[in-house]
Amino acid sequence: MAKNGHRHLLIVYQYMLDRWWKATLAIGLSLLALAGGLGGFPILMPQVSFPEMDSWGLWGLIGAGGFAIFLTIFLASIRKSAYVQAYNDHLRLVTPFLRLNISYRRIRRTYSAEMGSLFPTRNKSARRQGLVRPLAARTAVILELTSFPISQSALLLFISPLFFPDKTPRLALLVPDWIAFSTGLESRRGARGNPAHQLPDSPNSGLLSSLSKAKK
Repeated sequence: MAKNGHRHLLIVYQYMLDRWWKATLAIGLSLLALAGGLGGFPILMPQVSFPEMDSWGLWGLIGAGGFAIFLTIFLASIRKSAYVQAYNDHLRLVTPFLRLNISYRRIRRTYSAEMGSLFPTRNKSARRQGLVRPLAARTAVILELTSFPISQSALLLFISPLFFPDKTPRLALLVPDWIAFSTGLESRRGARGNPAHQLPDSPNSGLLSSLSKAKK
């Protein structure tokens, strides 16, 4: 078996950064346009009274706008840099600011579920509904762990809450091809003597069962 599995893009990470870089772009352009208007209109139209702002204030707006544009470029450049990859003895989750190794001994079981069932929006705020709705029909691979390698509160500093269905030690991994990711992960877990199994109280099908149904 190959030492490393394929790298699978973490869609939620890209999805969140896409929202952020578009917001920072709008903020940056707005600040630069405001600075240009406050600095240029009084010169172009001296007969019209405009709010006065000293040069420091204008440079402050330009600096803030420039920083927002720089942040936009940075966020856009790293939007596809987060991935998950199966190794022979562990699963690695990587973002630009986090490299997390999850031992297969820590994984109790894996299964698949739609994002909409993992993150129901009923009676939730409009913001929450708008955040989940574009991903609701997509299938994620859920890792049910004995415990997180580091605390969930620490993980939330680096990855979105949409990786965590609830406060239990579970991770929802949304990748472009969940079947390929699942197959690679389970083949390596099985080679380590950790075959997937289904708990009797689970509302979801086991991962291997989900795979067989998806291939029919």
